[in-house]
Amino acid sequence: MTEAGQGAEAPPPFEHEIRVTWADCDPAKIAYTGRLPYFALDAIDAWWEHHLGGGWYHLELDLGFGTPFVHLSLDFVSPVTPRHRLICKVWPSKLGTKSIEFRVEGYQDGTLCFTGRFVNVFVVSATFASQPAPPGIRELVEPLLRP
Repeated sequence: MTEAGQGAEAPPPFEHEIRVTWADCDPAKIAYTGRLPYFALDAIDAWWEHHLGGGWYHLELDLGFGTPFVHLSLDFVSPVTPRHRLICKVWPSKLGTKSIEFRVEGYQDGTLCFTGRFVNVFVVSATFASQPAPPGIRELVEPLLRP
């Protein structure tokens, strides 16, 4: 796998803002646990849209490849509430032959709320067959890798 930090300074992460609403919360007045992966996935989709002009829908239908998840993990640090916007910082942390790994950090009012690791594999949309990272994607992602 290729990793960032080999001689060049890592680029800043992409930031995606999410409005957390009362409907996202449980009786304890914090975001439902299940909403946090949703917020992180929304941020990764926004990362693709920012860099390619479209998110996962665009990848699947227009570019002919998908990136289904094979791993998701989150560590919770501080509660997420509707008091402040949730800023999700997103970056690719590894690019393998047939996989890509993203890191997501969620912050509210400067406080780290969660960190997550998300691993996708590349597949051909029409057949769901495994494939190497498309060359254009590799060219896009490699300069954006951060540890």
